[in-house]
Amino acid sequence: MATATSKSLTKRRFGPLQIAKIVACTVAAVFAIWLIWNWTTIKGEAQVGVAYGAHITCSCRHIEGRDMASCETDKEAGMELVSLSDDPANKRIYASVPFLAEAVAERRGEFGCVQLSKAEIEAL
Repeated sequence: MATATSKSLTKRRFGPLQIAKIVACTVAAVFAIWLIWNWTTIKGEAQVGVAYGAHITCSCRHIEGRDMASCETDKEAGMELVSLSDDPANKRIYASVPFLAEAVAERRGEFGCVQLSKAEIEAL
């Protein structure tokens, strides 16, 4: 029963800016959950990519004797985030994906290109 002092119920309406904020927060939350859920997979794939990139580029550069520009073409599809750098004095190749993984491969005489362990990398 309505009386003179009763307030009528009105629906709250959201403006376009409020809707955009809600959508942006929802998308950010879903992305954060996806990232947390897949973090170990992402980090593992990055580690495999840098190890492969360092080893293949070391073989290309220090065994075949090609230049770095030529060796960059040996990267597989999906390795765009792997950055490679050369240390010709020590016959080493450094590969990294920023904030995720790093690897170093060096030529060791007759053994060819060898991946350095974490302890060897830290000692550099």
